[in-house]
Amino acid sequence: MASFGNIYDTVVGFAPDGLEWAAFVVACLILAFIVINAAIMTTALYVWFERRVLGRFQNRHGPNRWGPFGILQPIADILKLITKEDVIPDVADKRVFNLAPIVLVFPGLLVFSVIPFGEQSFLGKLNVGVLFVLGVTGINTLAIIMGGWASRNKYALFGAIRGAAMLVSYEVPMALGLVGVVIMAGSMALSDVVNSQNVFFIVVQPLGFFVFMAAALAEMSRAPFDMIESESELGSGYHTEYSGIKFALFQLAEFMAPIVVAVVATALFLGGTRGIDPIPGQVWFLLKAFALLFVLLWTRATWPRLRVDQIMGFAWKGLFPLSLVNIFVVAIEAFIFQEADGTISSGSLWVMTGINWIVFIGAIVFIANLLGQGKLRREGAPTPSPLANMAAEAD
Repeated sequence: MASFGNIYDTVVGFAPDGLEWAAFVVACLILAFIVINAAIMTTALYVWFERRVLGRFQNRHGPNRWGPFGILQPIADILKLITKEDVIPDVADKRVFNLAPIVLVFPGLLVFSVIPFGEQSFLGKLNVGVLFVLGVTGINTLAIIMGGWASRNKYALFGAIRGAAMLVSYEVPMALGLVGVVIMAGSMALSDVVNSQNVFFIVVQPLGFFVFMAAALAEMSRAPFDMIESESELGSGYHTEYSGIKFALFQLAEFMAPIVVAVVATALFLGGTRGIDPIPGQVWFLLKAFALLFVLLWTRATWPRLRVDQIMGFAWKGLFPLSLVNIFVVAIEAFIFQEADGTISSGSLWVMTGINWIVFIGAIVFIANLLGQGKLRREGAPTPSPLANMAAEAD
């Protein structure tokens, strides 16, 4: 796997004396080119994979015309979008309107630059990697507001406001869900988190993993949390007025989001490149990330869209208290089982695992009862009569 150090050493070998700074700049540009193109090509491949798998889930073929098994369909789609007319509303704030798709795409590309795909990641060790990922991905909220507000369209603005409310709400439990990981790793560097997982954190902290993945699913604005677009009542949400290449950038960001979540969760909870020899660590990383992608896709194909009040209630009444429970339990366990050198023995890890699974099952059962279907019925909504239920069953 290419690393910044290897590329820098290669470039500096050709640089004259006194121009090491130029070698640094060239190495950065080469690295950026590799990261951006790898991310975009992976996203294009994932678009094809998702559409094929969703077709199987829904008992249809999916894309199967362009190329063998339809694998060239993403290329056909991007060519179509590039050649479509780029329409900008007369009343739109053109500068903000044009900038919004770019702002939405670049956080995902930045996250790829700090993921440890090996002993040396692309840009090396960042000692606040967890905080960096959380901070960068929070820019999505700003991009959605920019797109909705600059369009001067009430439906786009409603979708943007909905999105801002949801994204800000779910950023809180998502960040708190990672506190347990930082406590156990003793560091916010992603490489240190990977190296500290003698037992994968998904096993030791199932509650933290559940909170993070559920919140990340909402941050991606995908089913069952896709109320930002809401084509049934808002046309297409915040990107209603977008077309052509700008719409393609929005779609690139949307389909890149599951890949970003999968690779981040792989590093934080699935041990990253750690695996069984002689299979290379990068292969293990890709297999774990692919498994998470399939679970995210399965979730999208299974669950219907939730109501706005259900989505907000799940954030503040469900995930937020669960994240606090996880923090308190892991902090107490670390205080009890942590040794003088800051490590936790293997025996203590398995004891923590047993305790955390009991807490996880109990907390999920409690929250499920708290947020059951009867509790989620809106105030004043009429209760269906037994006769109506019989008629519905007969239909």
